[in-house]
Amino acid sequence: MLVPHKLSEPLRWSEPKMIFVNSMSDLFHQDIPRTYIEKVAATMRLANWHTYQVLTKRSERLRELLCGPLQSVAADAHIWWGVSVEDRKYGMARIRDLQNTPAAVRFLSVEPLLEDLGKLPLDGIAWVIVGGESGPGARPMKEHWVLSIREQCAAANVPFFFKQWGGVRKKAAGRTLGGKTHDDYPTRVQNPPLPSPVRLGHATRIENSELVQLTR
Repeated sequence: MLVPHKLSEPLRWSEPKMIFVNSMSDLFHQDIPRTYIEKVAATMRLANWHTYQVLTKRSERLRELLCGPLQSVAADAHIWWGVSVEDRKYGMARIRDLQNTPAAVRFLSVEPLLEDLGKLPLDGIAWVIVGGESGPGARPMKEHWVLSIREQCAAANVPFFFKQWGGVRKKAAGRTLGGKTHDDYPTRVQNPPLPSPVRLGHATRIENSELVQLTR
């Protein structure tokens, strides 16, 4: 379900935030119209004092749009584009699709990690998140799978974030790895917010479906 009334919210927030776009859905799902994706992208371009995380399993559509109509947005360093990598069968192809985009900041969400991924292609990757599956029926994640990814990230100088062990009781399992937490992030761009009248004017135009172009 589309929620167009939410599109203008980032422009109404003057304080910089880290925004997980479509945290409960997928912006690049085949049922999302391209025009709607372009409106989301236009908002992210305008409200560039925030940092956006855009995560998808639909890496082919991500590649198609970032290499086409969203190419100018892909170059914006305050927008981070990522793909889900849960296993080798599906995840590796998504990484290749992501690497074949002009995105300024690319990240991998290796969650839930379901098997040993072996050697990860980390060229052009700016961030790796790892986490285990949680909730009833959660499949276990082995420590050496996580350690392998952490070591590869360290060797490639890629920031590594360990989110959780997961499991049925994820709070009890915690999120320490080797006795420490791992909370590394890419460097965030520090852009000043637009003046209030300008921000609110853009917000009103987006709410009225007037602003869809991808330029500031």
